[in-house]
Amino acid sequence: MSTTLAGSRWIRADLRARKGQTALTVLVVAGIVAALITGATLLEDSTNPWRSLFAQTEGAHVWLYTDESPQVDLGAIDGVTRTAGPYRAAPVTVAQDGKKEPAALRAMPAEPQAVAHPMVSDGRWLDAAQPDGVVVERSFATSLRLGVGAPFTIIALSGERHTLYVRGIADSAEQGFYPEWTPGLAYVLPGTLDRIEPMLGRSEWVTGLRLADQEASQVVSQRVVVMLEDKLQRVYTWREVRAAMELDNRLLGTLLALFGVAGLVAAAFALANAAGGRVLGQQRDLATLKSMGFTKGQVALLLLVEHGALGLVGVAIGGVAGWGVMAAVLGASSVAPGPVLAIVAGTALVVLAAVGVPAWRGGRTPPIPDAPVSPPHGRLSRLARLALLVRLPPALILGTRDAFTRRMPAFLTAFGLAVPMMMITIGLGVWATLDNFRAHPEQVGQHAGLYVRPGKLEAAAAQRIAEQDKDVAEVYPGTDVNALAPGQARSVRVRALGSSTDPYPFPVVEGRIYGRQGEAVAGQGLLNLLGLKIGDRVRLTVGGTPLIVRIVGRTVEPDLDGEVLSVGLDSLAAKDAVPPEFYALALKPGADQAEVRGRLLTQSAESLEVQAAVNPADRLAIIRVVIVAMIAVLTLIGLANLLTASALGLRDHAFDLAVLKAMGLTPRQVMATLVTGTGLLVVLGVGVGAAAGVSIVTGLIDLQGHTSGVGAGIGRAPSAVTLATAVVIAVGTALAVALIPARRAARAQVPVTSR
Repeated sequence: MSTTLAGSRWIRADLRARKGQTALTVLVVAGIVAALITGATLLEDSTNPWRSLFAQTEGAHVWLYTDESPQVDLGAIDGVTRTAGPYRAAPVTVAQDGKKEPAALRAMPAEPQAVAHPMVSDGRWLDAAQPDGVVVERSFATSLRLGVGAPFTIIALSGERHTLYVRGIADSAEQGFYPEWTPGLAYVLPGTLDRIEPMLGRSEWVTGLRLADQEASQVVSQRVVVMLEDKLQRVYTWREVRAAMELDNRLLGTLLALFGVAGLVAAAFALANAAGGRVLGQQRDLATLKSMGFTKGQVALLLLVEHGALGLVGVAIGGVAGWGVMAAVLGASSVAPGPVLAIVAGTALVVLAAVGVPAWRGGRTPPIPDAPVSPPHGRLSRLARLALLVRLPPALILGTRDAFTRRMPAFLTAFGLAVPMMMITIGLGVWATLDNFRAHPEQVGQHAGLYVRPGKLEAAAAQRIAEQDKDVAEVYPGTDVNALAPGQARSVRVRALGSSTDPYPFPVVEGRIYGRQGEAVAGQGLLNLLGLKIGDRVRLTVGGTPLIVRIVGRTVEPDLDGEVLSVGLDSLAAKDAVPPEFYALALKPGADQAEVRGRLLTQSAESLEVQAAVNPADRLAIIRVVIVAMIAVLTLIGLANLLTASALGLRDHAFDLAVLKAMGLTPRQVMATLVTGTGLLVVLGVGVGAAAGVSIVTGLIDLQGHTSGVGAGIGRAPSAVTLATAVVIAVGTALAVALIPARRAARAQVPVTSR
C-alpha cells in the first residue's frame, strides 16, 4: 500500500513538473484518433446511405427499363424472390423558380408495395383522395428547394403544363442522388400519369427484381437480357446505385485515413522518444525508488502507468471528439460503433506498446551506486569530423558532436520529424492537384464552361443563339445516352459530343482523341469494367441499335466513376443523335460564365436552359480544410518530438555546458551549441521527409485516380517554391522552438563547483 501511494505521488509530481509536454502529448494522440475515426466513418458512410436505404425500403437488386410492359414472368427466373412493378414512367420537364430540370414521373399505387417501396421522410404517401399529389425523391426535392405543399409544375412532351402539389418527400435506393444521377424522380398515381401523358409510346416500364443472393445480380441480369432481347432499354444493379451514392466521401475518407495512419506511426515514435527521454532524465529518481525497495516490475509498471495514461487520455478525448463531429455532420446513426471501438482499442495498444519498451528499460535501472550520470561516450561522428576539417566555429563543432551522442533517440527524433513532413508534402501535393483542376478545368473534361439545352426552342435556334454570342469560342452539339454493355448485362453512359471531324477536346492521357466514325475514348472505370485496353473494339447496344466502336484513347473522367464512353455525335444512329440534347459552349479566355449565361437567357427570352459546368475542385473544397487541420496535428507531433530531443540534449550536456561557460564561452555560443545539436536532427528529418513526399505524392494521387475510375495522370507535386517555403517554415519553426530551452540554459548561472 505504501509503495502504491509513493508511486502515485511520484507520478503526480513528475506530470506537474512538465505540464506543457503533458498537454502536447495528449493533444497529439487525440488529434490522430479523431482523424482516424473521421476517415473510417467517411469511408463507411460511402456505402451506408445505400445500405440503410436498401434495408429500409426492401430494395430491388436489379432494375430493368423496357419500352413496353414485359410479357414474360420475370419472377420465375432462378434466384429472383420478388418483383416490383412493372411501373409505367414518362419523361417530363419540371419548371421551378425559373429553372427547368429533366424528371421522370413514375406511376405508383396508393398502397405501398412490399418490394422497393420509397420511404416517405416528410409528408405522406400518395392518396386517391388527392389525385394532383406528387411524392418527390429527396435529393431532387432538395435541388429544387421543394417542401411539402409546394406547387410542382411540369411540362409534358406535348408542351402542355400541369401543376401538381408536393404531398411527400421520399428516400429511395433505386438510383443515385440528383444531379449526379438524372433525371430526377417523382411518383404519381397511375391515373394522374395517364392524364399528363396519355400516349404509351412516350413511356417506358420499370421493373425491380429482388434476389435471394445479391452477388447473383450479374447472372440474373444476363438472363433478363436474353429473355427481353431488343425490348430492354437499360439495366442497373445495386452495385451502380451504391457507387453513385458514394459521391466524394470515398476520396475524403481515404485521405483522412492515410493521414491518420501515418500520423499514428509518427505519434508512436514521438511517444517512444518522449518516454525514453523521460526515463533517461529520471534515472536518479528511478535508482532511488529501486533502493527504497521497488522491484523491476514495479518500476516498469510505474513508468507504463505514467506515460501510458497520457496516451490513453488522448485516445479517449480523440474518440469522443471524432464521434461527436461525425455524429453532428452525418447523424448519430451513421457512425458505426464497430470501427470507432476498433480504432480506439488499436490506438490504445499502439500507445502502450510505444511506451512499454522505455518502461521496461527504466525498470532495469540499477540502484544509486551504479546509476550512470553521464551520456555515453564514443568516437566522433563523421559529420563532427567534417566540421572539424572545415574549421567551423567551436560552438558549431560541439553542437554537431552532441546531435548524435545517443544514436537511438537521434534516429527516433529524425524519423519522427520525417513522417509528418512527408505527409505534409503529400497534403500540399493534393492541394496543388486541386489548384490545377481549378486553373486548368480542361484537363478534367471541363473545356466547356456552359451547357445549353434548347428548352422551348428548336435545336437549330438554340445553336444559332449560342454561336452568335461574342464570348463563345466554340459550340459542340452533344447527347448522353445509356447503352447496354456486352457481357455485363448493365448500362453504361455514352457521351456523344462534337463530331469525328471536329471532336470535343477531351483530356486524353493515353492514346489519342477519336478522328473518325466508329472511334471512341473511354474513362478508366469503363476500361476496368469491360476489361478493355486501348486498341480494342467493343459492341454496345443503344436503344436496340448496336454501337460498335474501337477504343483509341483513355481520358480523365471524373463523372460516374469513370464508366463513360465518349464518341463523336456522328457515330450514333440518327435516331439517337438528331436533334442534339444539348450544346457544350467553350468560352473565350477571360469570359465570365455568369455574364454569358445572362446574355443567352436574355436573347432567348428565357427559353433556353443554361447551366454552368461544375469543376471537380469545387466539390472537393472540403479537402482543403482537412489538409489544414491535418497539417496542424502533424505539426504538433513534430513539436512533441522536438521538445523531447531538446530536453534530452540539455540533460545529457548540462555538465558540459557548465564547463564550457567556465572556459569562457559566451551565452550566445552556448546557445548556438545547443541549437546546432537539435537543428541538425531537424534538417535531416525535414529534408528526408520532404524528399520522400515529393517522390511518392504524384504516384499516390494517380493510384487513387486509377482505383476510383477517374484515371491516372491527374496527380501534381507541390511547386518548388511551395515546397521550399514549407521546408523553410518547418525548419525555422523547429529552430525557434529549440531556441527557447537553449536560451534558458545559456543564461543559467555556472555552479561554483564547476569554476
